[in-house]
Amino acid sequence: MRYASHVFLMPNLYVKIDATMQNQPTQQSKAFMHAHQLNLKSHSFRHLPPALPDYFSACRIMVFGVLVLPALLLFSGCSIVPGSGFLRGDADPKSTSANLSRIQIIDVDEAVADQLTAQRRSKLFSEAFSTLASNTPRSQVVGQGDVIEVSVWEAPPASLFGAGSLDARGMISGVRATTLPEQMVNSEGTINVPFAGKVPAAGQTLQAIEAEIVKRLTGKANQPEALVRLTKNSSSNITIVGEVTNSTRVPLTPGGERLLDALAAAGGVRQPVNKMTIQLTRGENVYALPLDTIIRDPKQNIVLDRGDVVTAFFQPLSFTALGATGKNEEINFETQGISLAQALARTGGLRDERSDPQGVFIFRFEPQNAMAWPKQPVATNADGRVAVIYRINLRDPASFFVAQNFQMNNKDVLYVSNSPIAELQKFLNVLFSVAYPLLNVVQVTK
Repeated sequence: MRYASHVFLMPNLYVKIDATMQNQPTQQSKAFMHAHQLNLKSHSFRHLPPALPDYFSACRIMVFGVLVLPALLLFSGCSIVPGSGFLRGDADPKSTSANLSRIQIIDVDEAVADQLTAQRRSKLFSEAFSTLASNTPRSQVVGQGDVIEVSVWEAPPASLFGAGSLDARGMISGVRATTLPEQMVNSEGTINVPFAGKVPAAGQTLQAIEAEIVKRLTGKANQPEALVRLTKNSSSNITIVGEVTNSTRVPLTPGGERLLDALAAAGGVRQPVNKMTIQLTRGENVYALPLDTIIRDPKQNIVLDRGDVVTAFFQPLSFTALGATGKNEEINFETQGISLAQALARTGGLRDERSDPQGVFIFRFEPQNAMAWPKQPVATNADGRVAVIYRINLRDPASFFVAQNFQMNNKDVLYVSNSPIAELQKFLNVLFSVAYPLLNVVQVTK
């Protein structure tokens, strides 16, 4: 006897059996064909040909393997089914799992996105260094180590600095001028002028030094006048270092050098502009802005002051995309920053055939003061930061506006979970890849 084909359904349904009988009497063939619509629940095998009960015994084994065993595996969590990560329900804020006890799980809405945006916003240079943002050129200030030259005039008849004709500089006839040797502003911040003594110079403008010299010579010289010239600038400089062509010190002039002037003097940055961050340090104040922002907003191209340190950082910011996204990889983004909506677009979006729109997660370490955390006490890592899972539901149309406001951070992990139906489909694929060969073995052995 050879059975050509078979279809198994649940026991209280019908089993259709198409078979051909070889070397059997005609009556048995008719009896077998009579079982074409056999109800397994209400009929027995006693009216069937002798070979059929053995065949249905094999069928019962097959039904157990195909239906009962899968059900047991489903109830056990399907841990043997391959997967790219957890499902949406595994990261429930109400979960009492010990693995999630130290992790804050936050559902992202407009309020959460706004709070995070406000918390991460840094001051603009025009706000942080308001006194430097003025477009008014500042007078040059003399400092310790600067070298200056002092020239003194007195009307004839000159009595203090002696008589004489025109000097080598071609001064006007009849006016007596004396040019003193160049001298460096000493550690006390003074210079020496004959008959005037030690004149304060450090922290003074050239005009202020001139006025002080004239004041001290008045009554000693005949209608004295003074001219002070800076011949070597050693104190009014800014320093620029980092990812620039040439780290250097840039002397400041009364015209007022700006931030981009300093970068140009250093030969420009060595990396793409959209990946550079410029940090400005003045005293104890340190602020940073993306170079893109400084270029696009002229107000941030502030006037520099003596002692400023400009540092150019190359910051290749990135996030990692995992799960049911178009591509799983580390993706770079600009120092200007990108939103969650832009990040999803750069991953190729959600995989339509397997993703769960309600299961979009962002894994991040946040400062402890970022917001009021729902789980108390707040657990932190060795750096004092809080492990957070942000969850967003893209089934809600309003969430697409939230995604535009939610900013990605460097080293974020973006994960999209599989939908439950995709997990079921994978399970059935595994199941039938085992069942079909087994059915074929039974068929061949009969």
